[in-house]
Amino acid sequence: MRPPGRGARRAGRRRGGHRRTDRADVSRFALRDLLSEAVAGVLQRPARSVLTALGTVLGIGSFVAVLGLTATTSSQIDGRFNALTATEVTVEDIGAADGSAIGVSFPDDAADRIERLNGVSDAGVYWPVSLPDGAGVRASPVGATVGEEETQVAAAGPGVLRAAQPTLVAGRLFDEYHEKEAVPVAVVGSGMAARLGITTLESRPVVFIGDRPFTVIGIIGDVRRKTDLLLSVVVPGSVAAREWGEPGAESPARMLISTELGAATQIADQAPLALDPAHPERFKAVPPPDPKALRDTVGSDLNQLFLLLAVVCLVIGAVGIANTTLVAVLERTGEIGLRRTLGARAGHITSQFLAESAALGTVGGLVGTALGALTVVAVAVAREWTPVVHPTTLLAAPLIGLVTGLLAGAYPAWRASRIEPAEALRR
Repeated sequence: MRPPGRGARRAGRRRGGHRRTDRADVSRFALRDLLSEAVAGVLQRPARSVLTALGTVLGIGSFVAVLGLTATTSSQIDGRFNALTATEVTVEDIGAADGSAIGVSFPDDAADRIERLNGVSDAGVYWPVSLPDGAGVRASPVGATVGEEETQVAAAGPGVLRAAQPTLVAGRLFDEYHEKEAVPVAVVGSGMAARLGITTLESRPVVFIGDRPFTVIGIIGDVRRKTDLLLSVVVPGSVAAREWGEPGAESPARMLISTELGAATQIADQAPLALDPAHPERFKAVPPPDPKALRDTVGSDLNQLFLLLAVVCLVIGAVGIANTTLVAVLERTGEIGLRRTLGARAGHITSQFLAESAALGTVGGLVGTALGALTVVAVAVAREWTPVVHPTTLLAAPLIGLVTGLLAGAYPAWRASRIEPAEALRR
């Protein structure tokens, strides 16, 4: 027998295969219908949906807030670093290259030489004074005495005090006149003043360093650099050199230089040559450290600490979405059976529940992104900072919420697609 022709086969398919074609037509699930079903499923139980998305909101909000606050804090650290440390250079007297004793390497006009460099604000030489055995500091007329072991007497040029950017409680700082004429005056830090019992200059207090009297002309309340000055009695360098000698190996001299923003590295390169063109190797200029390294270290520590919290919140949110979606599958078994009976395929059921969980994750991601960004702005405004949030963070956060919803709904959606229509209708 000859096999049926092509026309006969087509007719046979039309007669015997019409059921398959009709079934395919009935089972179409357009994207528009999928989205409408997902929205309807989410809005059907609004209270449950809100509680389900809360975990994702917290996770995404923590993610955005952590990255935003880290970037904001890093920027603030950079700003403060640039305003203080990045404008400070210290020059050390390391003596001759062969280690021989040559006395003090700083010239008498060291401050003038450095201040002539472009970008220098203030400069001065300072060193800790080595007092004779048994010498202490005594205040008069108050009468309090600080022992030798608790005494910090610093010799400094006027430029050192200006570079430290002090805040005075009372009085004034000594200046170039006191330095040039070797006037026995002193400026006392607030910590040392409290130990000596000096609270005001109205009684014209005098401090005795050993048996040498010094008139107190100023009390420093706070400094932005060299906080050790708050626990010291500071006298002009010329007076200290006359009374107790030049600085030595036990108390080497150093120079503090305050620069304009951005000039510190250049000044550190130029300072040794400006101090002694013939022997620049006798000085070691210490420039400020790289702010980028400091920022990266702080940012890395903050990221590792708080991103762990964000991941924990995301896991909690994913578990909440998975649990709610699974409960919804069990509650809607009859609905699933009815859809399957009317022609819905297993893939359509899977897509429907995945779309619902993805919608919850996306909504949670969007709300969390907004709350995280608002948190960054609120903290920055409260601290008078500039808020910094990278655009990639704002774009990635809702996508993370979407992925979280899809992963959380994968198993419940697969389980829903495995329900047999007859069994579902019986339930």
